[in-house]
Amino acid sequence: MVGCIPEWEDSILLCRRAIEPRHGLWTVPAGFMENGETAAQGAERETLEEARARVEMLGLYALFNIPHINQVYMLFRARLLDLDFHAGEETLEARLFTESDIPWDTIAFATVRRTLRHYFDDRRAGEFRFHMGTIEPMAKPQATPEARD
Repeated sequence: MVGCIPEWEDSILLCRRAIEPRHGLWTVPAGFMENGETAAQGAERETLEEARARVEMLGLYALFNIPHINQVYMLFRARLLDLDFHAGEETLEARLFTESDIPWDTIAFATVRRTLRHYFDDRRAGEFRFHMGTIEPMAKPQATPEARD
């Protein structure tokens, strides 16, 4: 999977998903790479498809291994070239958010939530570092004796 964090001044562009999984929740523009494209080209294409936004890629920002679903997620920083964006076919809404407006409770994926937290921490620190990690599956709650009866 590839995607990007499209920046405009002190805001970033998020998309509200019109497809499963996680229909109706917010994410960065992202999706599967196509044959014959680089990771950066895939992230740029996904941004155009999902938010009809044109971006300049600024570099790889985060890489997350997600072994329980056999995926690797690569997120780039990108600069919006203009404010001419709107929802694509797989998106209900595309919108700019400042850090204080991010809908944290309705972010679709752990990879995106973790990347955005790194992004805003790095922005406050004045230096964007590369981040890498692994997303583990959430533990299933254990049934209590009362729940098994």
